[in-house]
Amino acid sequence: MTPPDAPQNRWSDLDRPPLNVTALRRGLLRPESLWSELEVVETTGSTNSDLAERARSGDLAEGAVLVAEEQTAGRGRLERSWTAPPRSGLFFSVYLEPGDDVPVERWGWVPLLAGVAAATGLAKAAGVDTALKWPNDLLVTVEGEERKAGGILGEFAGNGIVVGLGINVSLRADELPAPTAGSLALAGAVSTDRETLLRAVLRSLEHWYVEWRAAGGDAAASGLQAAYAAGCATLDRTVRAELPGGNSLVGQAVAIDGDGRLVLSTDDGLQQPVSAGDIVHLRGAAGGLT
Repeated sequence: MTPPDAPQNRWSDLDRPPLNVTALRRGLLRPESLWSELEVVETTGSTNSDLAERARSGDLAEGAVLVAEEQTAGRGRLERSWTAPPRSGLFFSVYLEPGDDVPVERWGWVPLLAGVAAATGLAKAAGVDTALKWPNDLLVTVEGEERKAGGILGEFAGNGIVVGLGINVSLRADELPAPTAGSLALAGAVSTDRETLLRAVLRSLEHWYVEWRAAGGDAAASGLQAAYAAGCATLDRTVRAELPGGNSLVGQAVAIDGDGRLVLSTDDGLQQPVSAGDIVHLRGAAGGLT
C-alpha cells in the first residue's frame, strides 16, 4: 500500500493501470471504422467541453474520441458535477455528425442510443446486467439495490453532437460519491479492465449509430426504440417526473415514444409525454426509491 505522504504518480494505484492508447488505436481505428481519432489525456476539466470547443472551431472530424484518465469538472445533466478518483472509471466523449442522413429533430435519440450501446457493451464485456434509467443513467444492482454507475450527456456543437459518458468501473464502497451510486466492480463484474470495456462500448456504439443513421434516424425501423424499451428500468413503474420550471408529474411509465420521450399514464387517465426532466422511481418491480 502506498503511504499517504508518498508522491503520487501514474502507477500509484496498481489496481488501476493507465490506458494503453497505442493498443486502443490499433483495435478501434480501422479504415472502415466510424472512429477517426482517439486521444487519451491524463487529466482535463471535461472531455465534452474539450470536444465541443474543437467542434465549434471546425477542427474536428466525425468519429473523434477523447478519453481522460481523470476529469476535474465532469458534467452531468443540469450542470451537476461528476468526479471520481483517477483511472477508476471510463470518462470519454465522442463526436458524431448525423448530417443530412438524419433530420435534426431526430438527433435527440443520440444520447439514448449511447445508453443502449453502453448497456449492451458492458453486459458483454463486464458480465454485469446494466439497465437504463430514462433519460441518461446507467444502473447496476449492488447488494439487491439499484445504483447509478454511469451517466450520459449530449450537446450540440459545430455541425454535430458531442456525447459524453462517465462510467464507474473500479470504485470501492468508500469512494462512492453518494449512497445511490455504484460501480461495475461492486456489481460483481467479471472484468474491470478498462481497455476491454472501452473497446466493447465503442464498438457497440458504432453498431447502433450506423444502423440508426442508415434508417434515417428512425428509431423504430432501426430497432433502437425497441432495444431501449427492453433495457429501460423506468418502464412499468410509478415515477415522479421533476420538470423544468419546478413542476412535477406523477404517473406510471408506460412507453418510450417515437421521439424518445417517456410517456406517463396519470391518475386522471391521460397519457403525458415527458421530453426532459429528472425521474424518480417511486414503485416498481425492484421496489424502493431510485
